[in-house]
Amino acid sequence: MTETAGTYGTEFFVRWLEAVAEAVEREADRLTELDAAIGDADHGANLRRGFTAVRKALDEEPPTAPGAVLVAAGKQLISTVGGASGPLYGTLLRRAGKALGDDPRVTRERFAVALGEGVEAVSRLGGARPGDKTMLDALVPGAEGLKVSFAEGRDRAGEGALGTVPLRARKGRASYLGERSAGHEDPGAASSALLFAALAATAGAEGTNGTTTDGEGAA
Repeated sequence: MTETAGTYGTEFFVRWLEAVAEAVEREADRLTELDAAIGDADHGANLRRGFTAVRKALDEEPPTAPGAVLVAAGKQLISTVGGASGPLYGTLLRRAGKALGDDPRVTRERFAVALGEGVEAVSRLGGARPGDKTMLDALVPGAEGLKVSFAEGRDRAGEGALGTVPLRARKGRASYLGERSAGHEDPGAASSALLFAALAATAGAEGTNGTTTDGEGAA
């Protein structure tokens, strides 16, 4: 089923989360290595388990609207993933899904606004802000970039994740390390960047101008 140009339906969001699950599977070892340096060394394994459960849930009980896809995924992550990442990613997707409501199709711009609401909910839940060396350093610029294009969201999130390397952590377990937390990429920011990379790939976005190869209207 081909999406109407400029709008995205349930299948698109299911494909996106499937792409995220594939990316997490592929990058799980790297995420765990990043977490081993400044955390509990379980980030990759936790997310792998969580997004595997998300794929299974969406396959067994297919949602009927984009918002329902995100809400269902968020619930699975909260119930399946241990540590802080489950509640944080679960909150991100659930809040974005609720913001989308029951509409069967949404524009990229509307999704960007909804995702921004999810990011704000994550900030409130974790008490963190950009610059604290957390997932927000990728989520905030990624959501802002998504207002421009899928590719811009991907690029800004990736840059935000890499930008955590020199930062000293001010929130989460990494903050206990003090100055020793500097010099390492934050694993939550790295995994957040994967979400935006998978989103751009699902939309067929190329380069930095949001053009597409499949006619789905990624700009």
